[in-house]
Amino acid sequence: MSNLKILIVEDHALTRFALKTAFEDDTPNTIIFEAENAQKGFDILEKENIDIIIMDLGLPDIDGVEATRQIKAKFPSKKVIILSSHEKEEDVIKSIKAGANAYCTKDISPEKLIDIVNSVSSGAAWFDPKIAQYVLNAAAQKGSNESEIKQESIDLTAREKQVLKLITEGYTNNEIAQKLDISINTTKVHVCSLLQKLGVQDRTQAAIKAIKDELI
Repeated sequence: MSNLKILIVEDHALTRFALKTAFEDDTPNTIIFEAENAQKGFDILEKENIDIIIMDLGLPDIDGVEATRQIKAKFPSKKVIILSSHEKEEDVIKSIKAGANAYCTKDISPEKLIDIVNSVSSGAAWFDPKIAQYVLNAAAQKGSNESEIKQESIDLTAREKQVLKLITEGYTNNEIAQKLDISINTTKVHVCSLLQKLGVQDRTQAAIKAIKDELI
């Protein structure tokens, strides 16, 4: 990771200082900007070509979810990493729908956060493994209320739509094969094709994208 411009939006000065110090010590080529509230963050985004925003959820003026939504509406290419003191399911799902590229809890190590920033800057999504089940639960609940998956602009075959729906409901490859009466190898081919078409790396990210893009 080099030459990245990172904006830390966090109302606690000590947390901002700790994050800034970690990045400056371990990634000296990054440029760090700070804002203690969402509005000051917006002002910086208007003036600087920021690559990644590390966003606190509990901001004093506009909460992190709404701030993320507004940033993504105006600057869709910006990457947003939510940093929260808790892992409430409601906040996780709202953050995903707002367009967050990653969701981390504040007990994460600085080294891991730097790795996540590097990953997100390369186009990947990252969500704490502890909250992955929230995503699957939300996808399954939404999928159970609708009879079919919207195709949107992604060219999915009818079978791939069926497989994606089952993935978001938490089914394994073996279970999908049994439910659709196809071989496990055929199932794996469909899953691999889905991941490629959705531009994601794993099944959880596929479920996340299905929620964000309203594919189910």
